[in-house]
Amino acid sequence: MSTSEFLLTIAGLTVITVVSRCFFFLSERELVLPDWAKRGLRYAPLAALAAVVAPELVMNQGGLMTEPWRDARIYAAIAATLYFFWRRGILGTILTGMAVLLPLRLGLGW
Repeated sequence: MSTSEFLLTIAGLTVITVVSRCFFFLSERELVLPDWAKRGLRYAPLAALAAVVAPELVMNQGGLMTEPWRDARIYAAIAATLYFFWRRGILGTILTGMAVLLPLRLGLGW
C-alpha cells in the first residue's frame, strides 16, 4: 500500500466515523426510541459481558478446553459468581476472582 492510499484510507475511515457518530446530532428534532428498543438496550451491557467472558472460560488457545478442572479460570469464575450472588458488589467480585485465579495460576501453574 502506497503512502497516498494509506492516507486516503485513514481520511475515509475518519469521515465514516465522524458521520456515524454525529448522525443523531444532525437532526433538528429529538429522535425517540421505541419502547422495545429501550427495553432491549437495557440488556446490552450484560450481553456484551457474556460475549467476552464465556469464550474465555470455555476455550484455550483457539479450541475447547480438554481438562476444564485443571484451569484456574473456571474456579475463579465460580468463586466470583458466588461472591456476587452473596454480596452484590462488583469490586468484591473482581477481587474474589483474582484472589482465586492468581494463586492457582502462579502457585500451581494452571
